Amino acid sequence: MVNTESSAASEAVVRVERPATGGGVGRLEDGRVVFVRHSLPGELVRVAITETTAKFSRGDAIAVLEASPERVEAPCRYAHAGACGGCDLQHASPSAQSSWKLALVREHLLRIAGIDMDVQITSVPVVAQGSRTRLRCAVNEEGQLCLRGSRSHRLVAIESCWIADNAFAPAFQTTWDGAEEVELRAIGDGEPFAVVRRETHRGSMVELCSLRGEPLEPSTQSRVSVAGHYFRVSPRSFWQSHIAAPEVLLDTVLSFAQALDGDHVVDLFSGVGLFAIPLAKAVGPRGRVTAVESSPYAVRDARQNGDGLRQMKVREWSVSPRAINDAVGEGDIVVLDPPRSGLAKGVAEALIRRSPRRLVYVSCDPATFARDLKTLQSGGFSLTQLKVFDLFPMTEHVELVGLLDIGV
Repeated sequence: MVNTESSAASEAVVRVERPATGGGVGRLEDGRVVFVRHSLPGELVRVAITETTAKFSRGDAIAVLEASPERVEAPCRYAHAGACGGCDLQHASPSAQSSWKLALVREHLLRIAGIDMDVQITSVPVVAQGSRTRLRCAVNEEGQLCLRGSRSHRLVAIESCWIADNAFAPAFQTTWDGAEEVELRAIGDGEPFAVVRRETHRGSMVELCSLRGEPLEPSTQSRVSVAGHYFRVSPRSFWQSHIAAPEVLLDTVLSFAQALDGDHVVDLFSGVGLFAIPLAKAVGPRGRVTAVESSPYAVRDARQNGDGLRQMKVREWSVSPRAINDAVGEGDIVVLDPPRSGLAKGVAEALIRRSPRRLVYVSCDPATFARDLKTLQSGGFSLTQLKVFDLFPMTEHVELVGLLDIGV
């Protein structure tokens, strides 16, 4: 049971012990754990309790009584208690952010998958400010773009976003009357634009607009070059939000997969073909790549992007045990990049039964990655390499790419 009303006004002084998902861990006077946002390990902070359950509480650090030497001034004016819930580590130095992220990865690997691994984080040569090429915003009754408060539906109107592409500036000066959601996109070449969702008496309607709210042609797409290939990305297709993520992840996937001429590769959750198309080039005309994707928009993009690659087939399927049985064979290479929730029930087990020789698992969530890894290990796969990338600066999130080989 959660109590967010009576506890919202209560405060406590807490010594923060260690990082955790959702904030630093401390203890209240009664011994219960409290997760404190905007805190750092070692700090003594005054906490406003925002949520209480039978087992733990959550809160925001509203005053720092003893500061960590790793504390810095947050560069964004919305990064504080009661404001935006997006960037939760803006108050931490770069080294403290890396330490926080690595602590979470190591904890999940050990606690969930039983793996004690020396993990290092790889930074990317892109400054954090302005590195985000997609930003999804809610809209308030005044038509202002908003982000949400932490763990709530509360809207926080913003006039800028420090982490997002600077090209989005005109959108924050525009009034988006009647919109429920506005996703800003500055992917690749061409002018940035907005994907606007409105609720009508006929249901949800999506339209494309300039950043000043002017209607655009429905055929508007993004076009982005990665490793020498241009990808068309429709407005409703997924694309990595960090500007460097596509190339960084593609390079790692290709290095781990080691696909050779004549191989069969299955790319699960293949999106617009970011991995599938370079893999199809690697296996050559004698090989095969089967790309599996559930979004009809991304499937259409992938087929356009892979035009001329006869060795690549794109299947509009959900990734399920049945899809695994139909697509994966013994000795194949499998690349998988699931959503944050990880693999659906039965998919890991189906992969084990089909006996591919190698898995390359891309994940944005260490907990679900570790959960699926535990299942795959029980079927004979071993985690032989793991790379962790800081592609979500100013947050506790990371991107992982794991190489799992059979019988190692």
